[in-house]
Amino acid sequence: MDRRSFLKASTVGAGAAAAASTLAAPAYAQGKRTLTMVTSWPRGFAVLDDAATYLENYVSSVSDGELTIDKKAPGELVGALEVFDAVSSGQADMYHSADYYFIGQHPGYAYFTAVPFGGTAQEVTNWYHHGGGQELHDELGQIFNLKGLLAGNSGSQSGGWFRKEINSADDFNGLKFRMPGLGGKVLGELGASVQNIPGGELYQALSSGALDGLEWVGPMADERAGFQEVAKIYYTAGFHEPGSALSANVNLDVWNDLSDKHKAILNVASQAVTHFQLSETLANNGAALTRLQSQGVKTLQFPDDVWDAFGAASKKVMDENMGDEIFAQIRGSFEESLANSASWIGKSDGYYVEQRVRVLGG
Repeated sequence: MDRRSFLKASTVGAGAAAAASTLAAPAYAQGKRTLTMVTSWPRGFAVLDDAATYLENYVSSVSDGELTIDKKAPGELVGALEVFDAVSSGQADMYHSADYYFIGQHPGYAYFTAVPFGGTAQEVTNWYHHGGGQELHDELGQIFNLKGLLAGNSGSQSGGWFRKEINSADDFNGLKFRMPGLGGKVLGELGASVQNIPGGELYQALSSGALDGLEWVGPMADERAGFQEVAKIYYTAGFHEPGSALSANVNLDVWNDLSDKHKAILNVASQAVTHFQLSETLANNGAALTRLQSQGVKTLQFPDDVWDAFGAASKKVMDENMGDEIFAQIRGSFEESLANSASWIGKSDGYYVEQRVRVLGG
């Protein structure tokens, strides 16, 4: 589908514009403004709700209370996976979520969270701020009446929790597994029954047997979610999300109505959240993993032939979307930036870490 056809076919964008036109003019109290932010995270969820909370606090602090965010958990205004449509239509001012939840609206949104065999957290940030990613996020968002912002990154996500070991790609056949985004489509190619279940429902689904396995975030977040109580096999590296960004997208009409100062505050706060929350997560994952292991969790890595199957299925899934002009443009931009980043990182940071471990251990 080309860009013009997609724009014409998109009822969401048209509906958003119509809904926005019916909104009452925003009320300001003595120059102050509050933005209602719906989120996909239950209150207290490690990493994800942490990032949303940091954004809420940073914006208020930096603006000295002139601009504030009223954060809503799932169910307080809309459901966890309804935040995109709520903000697009003007029911809420902004959302904090993971944009790959919304590949049903457009597959290009996967790149603003994570794609199979994609970029690390640093590589995603390189692309977003210095390789054209921000501009493409905005271009895609215009279809849906959204202004793109990234606000958070989980770093490399784990391969997931399982009830049994994965010894070959055939072990995914018939497996009831939770994985969103294009990574979920990859597992579907391997025969898994893939489900996109909101985070707040995962523990119950795994403990009841509705799921045979799931991926969530990483040791810090997974420990707080309690998955170690109902599954004991944990694959620590995954193909699907090597550096998962979180989004804080704003209704475009609301964004355009903000002052330059308030726009700058949201931009700066979102970048600060990404840096602070990512470093917090990476600083705590190691200790959390040790605690999980002390509770009987067995940590494993997928065999090489399983990684090969992930790769072949990933290429098929990615190529299926290349008929869409915007997806192809985003993919080309992302992969060009990834190649540029990797050409240096592999020869510097990557090689240094290998040598540090060889020389000093650890």
